[in-house]
Amino acid sequence: MAESEAKGVSGAPLPDLRREGNALFQAGRYEEALAAYSRALLRAPKGGEERALLLRNRAACHLKLEDYVRAEEDASEALRADGRDLKSLFRRSQALQKLGRLDQAASDLQRCLALEPRNKAFQEALRSLGSSVQEKMRTMSCTDAKVEEMFKLLLDSEEKDLDKKQKAAQNLIVLAREEPGAEKIFQSDGVRLLLQLLDTGRMDMVLAALRTLTGLCHGHRSRTVAILSELGPQRLFAVLEMEAEQVSLAAYNLLQVVFDALKEGLQKERLGKKDNALVPDTSKEVKLLLQQLLEALTRDSISAYGRDSILNLLINKVPRKSLQDPNNCLTLWVIDQGLKEILEVGGTVSHSPGSLPVTENTHMSAAVLLSKLYGDLKCDGERENFHRLCEDYVRGWFQDPGVPGKLRAIQTVSCLLQGPAEAGNRVLELSGIMEGILALCASSQEADQLVAVEALIYAADKAKRATFITANGVTLLKEIYKHSQRDSIRIRALVGLCKLGSAGGSDFSMKQFAEGSTLKLAHQCRKWLCNETMDVGTRHWAAEGLAFLSLDADVKEELLEDKAALQALFQLTRSENQSSLFAVASTLVNCTNSYDHEEPDPQMVELAKYAKQHIPEKHPKDKPEFVRRRVKKLLSAGVVSALTCMVKKESPALSPACRELISRVFLAVVEDPEDRGAIVAAGGGKALIPLALEGTEAGQTKAAQALAKITITTAPDMAFPGERVYEVVRPLVSLLHLNRTGLQNFEGLMALTNLAGTSERLRQKIAKEKAMPMIEGFMFEEHEMIRLAATECMCNLALSPEAYLPSRWLNCSWLKAATGLSCWFSTVERRRIGSGRLLRGHWLS
Repeated sequence: MAESEAKGVSGAPLPDLRREGNALFQAGRYEEALAAYSRALLRAPKGGEERALLLRNRAACHLKLEDYVRAEEDASEALRADGRDLKSLFRRSQALQKLGRLDQAASDLQRCLALEPRNKAFQEALRSLGSSVQEKMRTMSCTDAKVEEMFKLLLDSEEKDLDKKQKAAQNLIVLAREEPGAEKIFQSDGVRLLLQLLDTGRMDMVLAALRTLTGLCHGHRSRTVAILSELGPQRLFAVLEMEAEQVSLAAYNLLQVVFDALKEGLQKERLGKKDNALVPDTSKEVKLLLQQLLEALTRDSISAYGRDSILNLLINKVPRKSLQDPNNCLTLWVIDQGLKEILEVGGTVSHSPGSLPVTENTHMSAAVLLSKLYGDLKCDGERENFHRLCEDYVRGWFQDPGVPGKLRAIQTVSCLLQGPAEAGNRVLELSGIMEGILALCASSQEADQLVAVEALIYAADKAKRATFITANGVTLLKEIYKHSQRDSIRIRALVGLCKLGSAGGSDFSMKQFAEGSTLKLAHQCRKWLCNETMDVGTRHWAAEGLAFLSLDADVKEELLEDKAALQALFQLTRSENQSSLFAVASTLVNCTNSYDHEEPDPQMVELAKYAKQHIPEKHPKDKPEFVRRRVKKLLSAGVVSALTCMVKKESPALSPACRELISRVFLAVVEDPEDRGAIVAAGGGKALIPLALEGTEAGQTKAAQALAKITITTAPDMAFPGERVYEVVRPLVSLLHLNRTGLQNFEGLMALTNLAGTSERLRQKIAKEKAMPMIEGFMFEEHEMIRLAATECMCNLALSPEAYLPSRWLNCSWLKAATGLSCWFSTVERRRIGSGRLLRGHWLS
């Protein structure tokens, strides 16, 4: 038993693991040392000297890695075993000093000196800490007077100097961003005074109060709970009722910080053990805040901007960040308590009597939230409950005898079809829903037609349903298009026809309408798109029509020749109406043929012919030479600027699916090396980084591959200036995983080769991302080009003095034998020795 306890997880004896950790620490490989100590701790006997020693050593690793919270925790646990352990005391004092808890750090140093009075390191550390404490006290005493003066100026109703007040408000905001200033404001009865500023109702004072409160709540749970209690629901509602987008955005930022502090307890280094004990569980506060926000969603007095802010907050904070996290209880709670309220917002019919105030983005935000909630569910039982709640809500309104109830039900169906399509399709199959939509399309009331035609467009997604609508609704849509007096209705009818006309997808042989009809529809869409007298919301539908029709290669060719239509399409990405982003991205994917398509197996084609099965046909104008010409035209028209603008949008419309479409377009336009310099100059490199770090797996991979292509042929310090170049490493390393294609592996290796030859810091970053074992594996690949790329990359990484190289690598003959290319390796070595770095891509044609 004692022998088994003295062994680590790997089977090595405990002292061997400790010695391994010590050696790694001395070599400066702190993360590996940390891992070795952690493995040893898993089996170390509790309360023993060995455990205290390991904890002390692990605290030293945390200090080197600047993780001061964990350093303080490990040192404290070691001291519980031996309160007179000088090293643990000293390391805890170092961690506490970095965390800003100077009084506790001084107490530890004084104990160190009491145990070892002649230690010069302790004496010097205490002197330095004393200077820091005195400086902090001077700052705080000066800050006291400043805080009091600023509040006095802001709350003085007789002060007419607006510049003075604005400067005081700005100073207060800046002060709240730093922990000492935030704490001083809080301790100086600042919350009560800030609430007085909120109560003035003046926009400048409200903005100053909200932004200062954001600083006070940032990363501090106990302050956040106290502020939330003082704020109360009524003040929160009053802020969200203000008809000012700036105020709603400031309220959104405050609520986001509040959620972060309550849910995750960010920056726990600011909170001591006692402070944590005051707020052991904040789930009650989180649910109370969510309940208030869900209630606010359906209050008539809440402004349209305030409603959008609530939806955006729920989108970002309720669903799990990772599906690997098993806890989705917050999502389940919101569905049980607030799904009806969310559906009510999504089912609001704009401009109808008694409807909730909404913006042009509200329905899209509600659809995204519903989609996120549905995607966060883990099992069939949870999904079935979601379906039941949606069906009950829609059925309840649809069975209402009046038309307004049916309109609300159909608008809710549209919202569900834009969001969780599975739930929308289930609701659409309820008795009478589809027939009701077609009946309202023929209504003499224009508002009714508007809602019904939109629902018909979203309902035509499935081929079966598109065929049903083609048989039953095309004539109706044509009549609406020809005879309606309102362009807003005509364009929606046109989009319905566009969607039905594109039901065959890119299959050239599957045509729903007569020859030439698709081109006529596209021409009308471009005409409306370029009509600047129309509102953006109406022109958005023209973009939707092109997104469907551009599956036809003839439509793509005509669109690329129409420069005015292209510029109008790009201009939509810069408008406030964010619902156009997906339509524009879909159109660009179609024009660049960057959607997934596989070449059919010739044998399967012959078999299908023999069985008289349908065989998809490729349009002659979708051949590679046509696609390359279209990409060149898009680049000349400024597509990169439009894509970059889309990525910068902080909107629910920029969904993971939309991000994937943008990544696909980027990958298509960087294909030609000659274009990559211009793409980088237009901001393409910068825009690709967030796309490669967040979104669907396919989207992240496409963006990473585009980054690799740019990095291969462009100097990294020019393509990604400053600190940005270090953000590129992780996406490139992701291309080395075994589930990527051979081409992606190869391009990832070549890009990393270029980075590894740039600077020592980049080489260390590549090693930190654990890329070296994968690169070594590729040196034994069957494909010659991949072996060459991996070997060149490893040669550049070997320039780092901290690179971990197996002893067998020290024998150059082994490396030559591994590649099977002795002559190539000799040439590489000569170039490396002569220039100081390997030339990138010198063996590529």
